[in-house]
Amino acid sequence: MATRYVDRPIPRISLRDFDSRIDEITAELVHAAENVGFFTISDHGLTIEEIEAMFTISERFFSLSEDIKGTVPWNANNVGWEKKAQIRPSTGQPDTKESYQLQFGENMEGLWMDDKHLPGFKDVSLAFMHRVQDVSERLMRCFARGLGFDDDFFIKCHDVSRPNEQTTLRLLHYYALPEKPDGKTYHRAGAHADWDFLTLLFQKEGQSGLEICPGREIVTQFGIGDEWTRVEAHTGDIVCNIGDLLMSWSDDRFKSTFHRVKAPSEPGDYFGDRYSIAYFNQPCKDALIQGPKKKYPLLTGEQFNAQAMKRNFSALQEKLKAMEQAV
Repeated sequence: MATRYVDRPIPRISLRDFDSRIDEITAELVHAAENVGFFTISDHGLTIEEIEAMFTISERFFSLSEDIKGTVPWNANNVGWEKKAQIRPSTGQPDTKESYQLQFGENMEGLWMDDKHLPGFKDVSLAFMHRVQDVSERLMRCFARGLGFDDDFFIKCHDVSRPNEQTTLRLLHYYALPEKPDGKTYHRAGAHADWDFLTLLFQKEGQSGLEICPGREIVTQFGIGDEWTRVEAHTGDIVCNIGDLLMSWSDDRFKSTFHRVKAPSEPGDYFGDRYSIAYFNQPCKDALIQGPKKKYPLLTGEQFNAQAMKRNFSALQEKLKAMEQAV
């Protein structure tokens, strides 16, 4: 069945004069979180030059040989390099991409690319991560207000100075795909919802493909609708989306929306190499997770992540079983 597209406005929210406008910005963010689950922020403080510099060093990493990239392999702490290893429950097939996941804390021990292969990589990456964290913390203050928590509640739960933090920067490289049909099926990033608190996504001008599908009402359900909206790529914007953690923490008030990076298949799509950078705000392992109305049981940040991964794995197994039965 052909994809059905709709023009659904993605809220655009300026963080200009943040301290004096915090109540206005909070109202805009809460409205976006309740109704769409996605929004774009501008006037966030990061310059296009800073963003492009991070993209440059990311591309330099992905241009290294696989033997060298393999010296920092992915592991279950959600760090390291992987290639075509992520299989989405929505497709049952691997995404056609590679990624390198970075964190601030103890999970990165031995997994930073060595300076002899890529000089300055760690310093540049950490500096960028701290800049994005500053933006995240402004948004966290607003969401805390919107839910009736103290302003610094979510900031304390996502304290990246602690060794047991889990916040992750993911460098992404989607491989170029053939413009002429070759009989194969490709997926850049199959439909999914993020399980973090909030995702901040950086895209490169002209490298389109991101699409969203609002409509999910309960954080524990996998239901995906059938109406998609394209989100254009602009280098200076930060596209944000609510994750499962914030949906749960808000007792399902804020929406963790399904989204995908569509594999190009028609004229006008972008078939070339696609680079993006995603910043996943993840709680410290011992953070306590429960919404104001206590709709869901109290969990630690470590338990929430483990539960989310288990749920995704179970959904994937059901998908693969259904695919086998259909053959």
